Amino acid sequence: MRTRRSLMSAALVVALVAPVLSAACGKTVGGTIDDATITTRVKTALLNAPDVVGASIDVNTTTGVVTLSGIVKSQGEADKAVQIARGIGGVKDVKSTLQIKP
Repeated sequence: MRTRRSLMSAALVVALVAPVLSAACGKTVGGTIDDATITTRVKTALLNAPDVVGASIDVNTTTGVVTLSGIVKSQGEADKAVQIARGIGGVKDVKSTLQIKP
């Protein structure tokens, strides 16, 4: 009787936890931490770059792919932001949806 209850409890736990784990969109905890670290490093590098001072750039990272969005003053500023992001360790690719508004 005890064994049956234990099995039923284990099955219930699996049934409740599985959807939550699969809802992470295929990301692992390590992958999420790595993406957050990459995002932080890119943001820090952009903030410290004199070539993109005053730019309003948002950074999002998913499985090592960095997406830059926001507003920059020139194409040169956009290119520099992409170059900076590509230079960060762990970045697999950089996508830019930066808009130029002088």
